[in-house]
Amino acid sequence: MMLLQLDVAFIIEKLILITVILMGSLGIAMYATWGERKVAAVMQDRRGPSRAGPFGLLQPLADGLKLFMKEEIIPDSSTRGLFILGPCLAMLTALLTSAVIPWGPDYVTEAGRIISLQVADINIGILFIFGVLSIGVYGIMLGGWASNNKFSLLSSIRAAAQAISYELAMGLSLIAVIMMTGTLSLREIVDQQHGFWSDGYFTWNFFKQPVGFMVFLICTFAELNRAPFDLAEAESELNMGFHQEYSSMKLGFYLFAEYINLFVSSVILSTLFFGGYNFPFMDQVQGAVPQFVFVAVCVLVLLTKAICFILFFMFVRWTLPRFRYDQLMKLGWKSLIPIALINMVVTGLVILWTMKK
Repeated sequence: MMLLQLDVAFIIEKLILITVILMGSLGIAMYATWGERKVAAVMQDRRGPSRAGPFGLLQPLADGLKLFMKEEIIPDSSTRGLFILGPCLAMLTALLTSAVIPWGPDYVTEAGRIISLQVADINIGILFIFGVLSIGVYGIMLGGWASNNKFSLLSSIRAAAQAISYELAMGLSLIAVIMMTGTLSLREIVDQQHGFWSDGYFTWNFFKQPVGFMVFLICTFAELNRAPFDLAEAESELNMGFHQEYSSMKLGFYLFAEYINLFVSSVILSTLFFGGYNFPFMDQVQGAVPQFVFVAVCVLVLLTKAICFILFFMFVRWTLPRFRYDQLMKLGWKSLIPIALINMVVTGLVILWTMKK
């Protein structure tokens, strides 16, 4: 009977955590649209959203209401089932990647129960993320193909080719991190970056793998279809891109999925290379404050790092011009993949030399 109660408590904990992550991701994605407009306004010397509520803070709610109230249109020539499945799959895969992210340290209750701030602590967390990313391409492909619109189809083919090309370099850049840490578990990777300084050097992987980080960051831009790699939504030749035929909440799902991917990718970058929820002098802080305060501070640290990355993505969008498609593919195959391979070999040689020493 006691075992059954523990299982029920475990399920309730995970359901609460999933709900918080889901609502938090949707909320941050919603206000990322407001942030993007404000960043664009700063870069272009404008005011940005300022009518809907103070500082325009109600603008995302107005946009969501507009999408919800618009007429739902499904083209007669489309493949109806796949046309509906496309945005649903894009939204699902965007939310699934957050399941293996450690959002903070474990919280130990007074009764000795350990509550993990991670939905699923699996030992192949990185492989899970790459598997979900590969499925996410199907959402774009289904949307472009099922619309029966040549511009949408060309856009989805571009996006799929781009994703496949840059996933290779992204995976190779992470192999060097895996070689150093010896694990595929995101929890263990974060634990090995504890604090900020240990044994005479920085603990964060950014300082140990700066080349791998740069390759991973550039590939993240391409995976997110963000400028300067937003060729799948090039307005001049493809109109709106793969979601051209969508309206109402189906279009909203695609747009929301992009911003959720932006948030989750920023969290993954922070987790893999910038210590996750770790921060300098965290051991001293842990001993000076109650445990729940320390856990809350760790979660806020991770979210702060993610928001910094989100702002960086937005500033780049309004700074760099869009690549031509041939330049995009050439960068991925002829530059990033060789650099990632060389970095992997050098990392292996350094590890071997360190072991012999």
